[in-house]
Amino acid sequence: MNFDYADSVKQMQECMRNFMRQHVLAANDDWLRIADTGRYPLEVIEPLKARALEEGLWNLFLPALRADEPGTRLSNLEYAPLAEIMGRLPWSSEVFNCNAPDTGNMELLHLYASQDQRDQWLNPLLTGQIRSCFAMTEPDVASSDATNIQTSIRRDGDHYVINGRKWFATGAMHPNCRLCIVMGVTDEAAPPHLRHSMVMVPMDTPGLDVVRNVPVMHHLAPEGHCELVFRDMRVPVTNLLGESGKGFALAQARLGPGRVHHCMRTIGQCELALELMCERALTRRAFGKHLSEFANVQDWIAHSRVEIDQARLLVLRAAWLMDREGNAAARIDVSAIKLVAANLQTRVVDRAIQVFGAMGLTPDTPLAYLWSWGRAMHFLDGPDEVHLRTIARAELGRAKDQLGSTAPYYPNRSPTI
Repeated sequence: MNFDYADSVKQMQECMRNFMRQHVLAANDDWLRIADTGRYPLEVIEPLKARALEEGLWNLFLPALRADEPGTRLSNLEYAPLAEIMGRLPWSSEVFNCNAPDTGNMELLHLYASQDQRDQWLNPLLTGQIRSCFAMTEPDVASSDATNIQTSIRRDGDHYVINGRKWFATGAMHPNCRLCIVMGVTDEAAPPHLRHSMVMVPMDTPGLDVVRNVPVMHHLAPEGHCELVFRDMRVPVTNLLGESGKGFALAQARLGPGRVHHCMRTIGQCELALELMCERALTRRAFGKHLSEFANVQDWIAHSRVEIDQARLLVLRAAWLMDREGNAAARIDVSAIKLVAANLQTRVVDRAIQVFGAMGLTPDTPLAYLWSWGRAMHFLDGPDEVHLRTIARAELGRAKDQLGSTAPYYPNRSPTI
């Protein structure tokens, strides 16, 4: 394993840092001012997207891009440090056409879309003309077990009729959102993992209702984490993505690279929180000395530094394994990084908030938002408990295969015990 970045990647990192500093950070006040009114800041985003495309900082996440598709064909390991840089400012990924859930949707379409579906949906997504959302989670069932999903996708002649309720469909209120990929049950009699399919639904289809934008920890995202209702909504059967009954497999394929992206963006946010914590500790005084002179604050800083670096190495290892052996081979590693990253963010940002005191609870710093998003990450892409179970089962499986191999380490134990 060699995680040293190639010179070309180092150059791209420098280009990304410069672009962020000169253009994106410079627009942050305008973005926040407009977003605080509840309106999505298209007038800020669109010029930045055009500039990023022109400078070659575009579609950085998709190594399988075709020669005629716009973007930079980076591996997961090459893209990871760029995602970390973007993550420092949560809205910036869209500038580079690297934002969730569009990245996962583009990967799905790249793998499974027909040529007509590519022309209608994938190509406009790759060029940043449209946005999309993904409707999987449901409010009425424990969606951490995807086999529970109940939304009905029933075939009626040349159409599918969809009925159900979804929520946390990120991006559904984005003014450019044109496509919703919906996961639902197409065959109730099939085995649990073969009941579901994915269907592409234009957002203006009659019968699709965006009920509300659901706040996350009282934060209302202008692009929306939305509740959607489908009432006898009809779409042509040609809108099926991939094969009928393969929705569960498609969902698993979609999550792997996306979790690497999420985790590296989290690491970027933790780096920012650590920087803010250190600056505050060096400049704030209490009880006659700077906060940086208190041993407990020094401990928080040191633990944060070590934990961030550990998490980064674990994520890079997962990215390296995906590049080397494929997404399926990295399944346990991907669960591990998702678990580690969510816990890292709430832990590091919580320390930074404590150093800032009451100011850390306000919108005067990004910390309150970063903590809220970190807390949400304990659920996003599967709750911590699911990932813990996945990792534990793999570990116990290895132990079962090697049962008795530890006997030599017990020299005084009876071999029959």
